Amino acid sequence: MAGQDALRQALADRLAVLQGRVERIETEMARPLDADFVEQAVDREDDEAEDALESAALVEIAAIRAALARLTAGTYGACVTCGEEIAPARLEAMPAASQCIACASAATG
Repeated sequence: MAGQDALRQALADRLAVLQGRVERIETEMARPLDADFVEQAVDREDDEAEDALESAALVEIAAIRAALARLTAGTYGACVTCGEEIAPARLEAMPAASQCIACASAATG
């Protein structure tokens, strides 16, 4: 159980970091544009990069929430596609992984 508690805490910590990142990005993107058109162009380019970072963070947030739900349900570590065990090394590298390597490879394939 201690392993699951540590995993749950690590996932919760990562979730908090990502949520903070998303909040900062949204605050930054909500700021008014500069009156200078050149500065506006630079700001818009920055907004595109920030939007991509926010999108990636939101995807990871969803994956972490799903992993936490699987922990609560007792299904963490089982592939959501085939039901086989996800390799411990994969979960070590990607704690929010929901699929085994074979299913993840087939899905991107």
